[in-house]
Amino acid sequence: MTNPSTPCTAVAPLPPITGTVTVALPIEEAFALFTGSFDRWWPRAFHIGAADVDAIVLEPFVGGRWYERGVDGSECDWGRVRQWDVPQRVVFTWQINGAFQFDPDPRHASEIDVRFRADGPEETTVDVEHRGFERLVGGQAVHDTINGGGGWALLLDAYAKSTR
Repeated sequence: MTNPSTPCTAVAPLPPITGTVTVALPIEEAFALFTGSFDRWWPRAFHIGAADVDAIVLEPFVGGRWYERGVDGSECDWGRVRQWDVPQRVVFTWQINGAFQFDPDPRHASEIDVRFRADGPEETTVDVEHRGFERLVGGQAVHDTINGGGGWALLLDAYAKSTR
């Protein structure tokens, strides 16, 4: 039990990590590639399992899992889908803590909000905002690692290159 005379301290919000890219794809194809083909563009070095990555999966429905499957068949959860609005928006959690292990407690999740905007029939802008790092256990370490590794700008560059 806490002492009622001791004030509670709030964790200061950490700034979101953002990224934007424009791809030469219709919005429906841009959404499908981003959500359904992580294998095509997500760097294989970015995983938490012991085994090398065989597949990275984002299940296409609210409540769906975001996870990696290792070449040995093992699976490591990364988060859950919170919003699925084809082809304009997908929101999913990042439940990987500062030790780079899955945290099953959804109260400890940061959130990745991805929006797709048609800029004509054959071009789409994709905006990513990864926010809520302060909710993660070890959130500052996660924020610093993602930012130091190029952040979502690096990931979106890989995504854009996969469209060519």
